[in-house]
Amino acid sequence: MVLQEKAAELRGDIVKMIHAAGSGHPGGSLSVIDILVALYYNVMKVDPKNPHWEDRDRLVLSKGHACPALYAVLADKGYFPKEDLATLRKIDSHLQGHPDMKKTPGVDLNTGSLGQGVAVATGMAIAAKYLKKNYHVYAIVGDGEIQEGLVWEAAMAAAHYKLDNLTVILDHNGLQIDGTNDEVMSLGDPVEKYKAFGFECFTVNGHDIDAITKVCKTPVHGRPKFICAETIKGKGVSFMENNAGWHGKAPSAEEVAKALAELEVK
Repeated sequence: MVLQEKAAELRGDIVKMIHAAGSGHPGGSLSVIDILVALYYNVMKVDPKNPHWEDRDRLVLSKGHACPALYAVLADKGYFPKEDLATLRKIDSHLQGHPDMKKTPGVDLNTGSLGQGVAVATGMAIAAKYLKKNYHVYAIVGDGEIQEGLVWEAAMAAAHYKLDNLTVILDHNGLQIDGTNDEVMSLGDPVEKYKAFGFECFTVNGHDIDAITKVCKTPVHGRPKFICAETIKGKGVSFMENNAGWHGKAPSAEEVAKALAELEVK
């Protein structure tokens, strides 16, 4: 199976699990899935049979509300049974509404309080330098998230400590919970901002798995990397695409059927 087909399958898993839960965040989960597929299938050094392997690369989904995408990937990679996806947000399930590293195999950090994930990811990268480990830390942030001041404190520290083992990826879909970024709080030019903080910066089509893979593997020395991944909120499901109303709403059974038909998955 080519990875674009894999991404479509995982989009179907996202839609189904959020419907089963009756709540969740489909828009941002669908926009970020290609980034996660590129990382877990092409880029990152991980071992699903040994989730706590000390030398693994780390993934911090700082926009933790998009965890259905992460769960879909982790299940497909074999960290836990795919049947568990149907338990999303259920009482006693290990798949909570935001990632929990103590309950879900493969989750490297509890996230959801926006800004904190990328800050701790910076700390992880500092720790790797201190311990002389060669693992890489990838942090995925969202549009609304980079309106948080803590994000920029972390960026300042990452550049100061020359963290070339840290990659920050922005899922830049242009929307957040209350509307467009420009309506809520304009982001300006995120690439120029990260460049000003001292990052090596790249822009990529966030739905082109090969392009994401290539830029993630592009070597950078002596400074952290920032990737602005241009995405579409709700990507792959026509009635969800570019619609802020699908930031945090579960689809009905009829909408699930329509989405799966469009994705050409069961």
